[in-house]
Amino acid sequence: MNGPDIRRAFADLSVGQVHYACAGEPSAPAVLFLHQTPRSWAEYRAVLPLVGQRYFAVAMDTVGFGDSAPAPWAPTIEHWASVAAELLASLGIGKAHVVGHHTGGVIAVELAAAFPEHVGSLVLSSTPFTDAGFRAARAGSKPIDAVERSGDGAHLMQMWRNRQGFYPAGRPELLEAFVLDALMVRGDLEGGHRAVASYRMEERIGRVTQPVLVLRAPDDPFASPHAAELAAHLQDARIVDIEGGMVPLPDQLPDAFAEAVLDFLDRLE
Repeated sequence: MNGPDIRRAFADLSVGQVHYACAGEPSAPAVLFLHQTPRSWAEYRAVLPLVGQRYFAVAMDTVGFGDSAPAPWAPTIEHWASVAAELLASLGIGKAHVVGHHTGGVIAVELAAAFPEHVGSLVLSSTPFTDAGFRAARAGSKPIDAVERSGDGAHLMQMWRNRQGFYPAGRPELLEAFVLDALMVRGDLEGGHRAVASYRMEERIGRVTQPVLVLRAPDDPFASPHAAELAAHLQDARIVDIEGGMVPLPDQLPDAFAEAVLDFLDRLE
């Protein structure tokens, strides 16, 4: 893999230890990556070195996921955005470009709305627009990833099968990465999905004035239908499609993902 080595560390924050991975020189402009539920920083394992060639690329484990401390409160998008801002401050980063995928994109919107002075631009990848209609549609939906544990391990296969149709054929390593991350979640496996489903984005998105790139994965049935509506509610946004993209876009197509991010950031310079 081309690019700088990935370094991993923990930051001591108000919620406990928060784990992050980074690549590139700390003196370079910073890019913060936020993952989907129930993944971890590893969703960006192949992206960090590519972006790290020109930027200081940092991917954090959201509180309760990966190696970060369990959440001391019921998960909310607002809480997670606050911790992300705290991590930036602990690393001495005054302002960062923020890239979020699925849940991470929703957190990125709140981060830009609540802490605009710390966010230079946004890349919202496969990010839903969570308004009243979205909340109503999700109110009676079945759990996405939670399964009942069984003594013979059949629940592990069920986790795999629940996601299999939304992942590319012939890429079992992507599903393996998902299952590994899901097993590391401390607390409610569905907490992230519920936090997204309850977030009142329509009341917050008007505060987002930074330039925005909306990345659409056309073969992601959950998120791709939201791209146009999301962009329409933003003051300065454009949509870019990554053909063949599905739910695991960043680690499915890391070269195309990193290229889209870098092209957007370079246009801002």
